[in-house]
Amino acid sequence: MRSAISRDLRLRSSDGPRKIVAVIGDIMVDRYLTGRIERISPEAPVPVLVHNHERTVAGGAANVAMNIASLGCAVHLVGAIGSDADGEDIRTLLSDAGISPEWLVVDPGRPTISKTRVVSGRQQLVRIDRELTGRLASEVEDRIIRAAEAAISKADIVVLSDYAKGVFGDRVLLEVIGAAKSAGKPVLVDPKRRTFEVYRGADVIKPNAGELSAATGLPCATDQDLEAAALELTKQFAGTLVVTRGEAGLSLFSPGQPVRHITTVAQEVADVSGAGDTALAALAVAVAEGLSIDDAAVISNFAAGIAVGKLGTAVISRKELNTALLRASEADYHPGALTNLAAAAEMANAWRLAGERVVFTNGCFDLVHTGHIELLTSAAAEGDRLIVGLNSDASVKRLKGPTRPIQTEMDRARIVGALRAVDLVVLFDEDTPLALIDAICPDVLVKGADYTEDKVVGGDLVKSRGGRVALVPLVVGRSSTTIVERMRS
Repeated sequence: MRSAISRDLRLRSSDGPRKIVAVIGDIMVDRYLTGRIERISPEAPVPVLVHNHERTVAGGAANVAMNIASLGCAVHLVGAIGSDADGEDIRTLLSDAGISPEWLVVDPGRPTISKTRVVSGRQQLVRIDRELTGRLASEVEDRIIRAAEAAISKADIVVLSDYAKGVFGDRVLLEVIGAAKSAGKPVLVDPKRRTFEVYRGADVIKPNAGELSAATGLPCATDQDLEAAALELTKQFAGTLVVTRGEAGLSLFSPGQPVRHITTVAQEVADVSGAGDTALAALAVAVAEGLSIDDAAVISNFAAGIAVGKLGTAVISRKELNTALLRASEADYHPGALTNLAAAAEMANAWRLAGERVVFTNGCFDLVHTGHIELLTSAAAEGDRLIVGLNSDASVKRLKGPTRPIQTEMDRARIVGALRAVDLVVLFDEDTPLALIDAICPDVLVKGADYTEDKVVGGDLVKSRGGRVALVPLVVGRSSTTIVERMRS
C-alpha cells in the first residue's frame, strides 16, 4: 500500500522535558580529506591530491546520536573508544553537540575506529579504515553492559546501532535487550549480523534491502520480493521490520498490519554515507515522541532523503525535516489558493511546526490598487507566510452599502491570490475577522497605519498568544472608495 503524506505529520514541539534516547553501539570517527587533483604522480599511476581542507565528524552510533540530538531529543551514548587522539575527537564532537561523553567506555587495547575518506569535488578516491574488529575483552564487555543498563534506566527508548565492529557480542546483545525489556523500554535495532535471531526481543529492526536478502537468502529487488523475504524473516524475528531501499524508498512490515511501501524523497544524491544512521535517528525520535510506527517510518524516509543530498556523513535538523514534510504535504496546494477556515488553520499550524512565521491581514480588496499592493507586500515581509482574510460579498455590503462590492468575492479572491506576496486567501462573512484570527492564530497581525494597536480587531488575542501587531504605512490618496466615487463623477 502506498499513500500520500498527511499535512499534519511533523515532529512536534513539546513544552515538557525532552525525550531521552539511549544509543548503544559501535562508535567511530569519519574524517574527510578534500582537495583538488591536477596531475598524475610521476612515482606511480595515481592522482596527486593538493590538500585544502580536513573535516572530522562523528560516525556509526555516534552519528546516530548526533542526529537524534539535532532532531531535538536528549541522548545517552554508550560505546567503546580507544585511548587515543581519535577518541578525544569523539569526546569533543559529542560535547559540542550537547551530548555527554560520560557513558563512553575506554578500551586501551583497541584504537578508536576511524574511516578517512580522500575526496576531490564530489568524487571519493579512497577510504582508509583504522580498526580492530572482533569481540571485546570480557572486562570491556562488562563495562559496556553496566553503562548500557545505567543509560537505559534513564531513557524513554533504546537504539542499538550494530556495525559489527565488536561492541555487540552475543552476551552484550542479550544483556542489553533484556535490560531494556525489563525496564519496559522499546528497542530499535540497526542490524549487521548475517541472520537476525540474536535480535529477538527488540521491537523494531531496520536492515537495508541487501541485509534482508543476506539474512533470508531471498532477492529483495521488488516490492513482491521484499514481501516474500519479510515473511521468511518471521522465522528469525517476530517484531516490526523497517527496510531501507535506497532510491526505492522504504518498506514497513508490522505484524498484523498491511504492508507499506514508501517512495523515496531524495531530490539529488550527493553521498549515501551515514544516511542509514539519519533514518534510524529520525525513526527513534518519532517513536519516542509518541508517533505511530507508520508515521515514524514516513518521517524516517524523509530524513534519509535529506541526508543523501548532503556531502559526507551528515546531521539534519528538526526544522529541515519538518520543512521537507511540509513541502511534501503541499502537493495539492498552490500559493494564493482560496481555502476554507478549517484548511487555513491546518495549513497555518503546519507552517508554524516547520518553523515559519504566519502573518495575517484582512480587507475587502474590492478594486485592487497600489495601496493594497503596498499593504500586502509589507505584510508578507513581516514573516514567512501571508494569509489574507477577505470579506465576503454579504459582509462588504453591510460595511460599504448596497452598491458594493463592485467585484464578486470569487473575483476578488482570485485577484488577491494571484499576488506574489499572498500564500492563502480565506473568505469570512462576519463584520470582523476575529473568528478567523482566533482559528489561524497568526504570529503577526498586520493593519494599515491609520489604525492604532488598541483598535486592531484581534490584536489583544494575538499578543496574548505571544504574537505581535504590525502597523504598516499607507499610500496616501489610494482607496477603493475614492476610485468608485471618481468613476461615478
